Amino acid sequence: MPAIGDAHDTGVVSDRIHSFAALVTARSRVLILGSMPGQASLDRMCYYAHPRNAFWPIMGSLIGFAADDPYQRRCDALLAAGVALWDVMASCRRQGSLDTAIDEASIVANDIAGLLARHPAISAIFFNGGKAEQSFRRHVAPTLDRDCAALPRHRLPSTSPAHAGLCPAAKREIWHAGLSVALQSTRSR
Repeated sequence: MPAIGDAHDTGVVSDRIHSFAALVTARSRVLILGSMPGQASLDRMCYYAHPRNAFWPIMGSLIGFAADDPYQRRCDALLAAGVALWDVMASCRRQGSLDTAIDEASIVANDIAGLLARHPAISAIFFNGGKAEQSFRRHVAPTLDRDCAALPRHRLPSTSPAHAGLCPAAKREIWHAGLSVALQSTRSR
């Protein structure tokens, strides 16, 4: 069982904030990338901790676990389904929790190229929102080898409560449509 990463600091507003370690195993076939954990996640040192973030309810309904299960059980369910989880950014400066407050000049990307090289079974990348996709294109895509650059990439609507353009049910429908085929292919391997 892989360890779930700790935050490097508590995300103090004036200091650099850091994401968590990747949640991944050799069985991971799908990589979901966020941008940078919000303040609630940094405070609790776990992915998608804001109570109104739709990530865990969406993934629970797709994979088959309760969104309010203990954190470790939810993470284990993702891994058992072949889902890896990480953030594009390793660190940045940001005031508050919004992606729009990230200081673009401060972004340091995670070594996603290295993760993909160490986990060649990953066959698709999904972005949790536009900021994750934008940051990936700018900071990660130029570092990828030809095979990794050819992996299918899909942007899904942000599960953040700040992304209020879609209701949770609409987000769930889009996420299910986007991920169900990729997850089905991981179960059949």
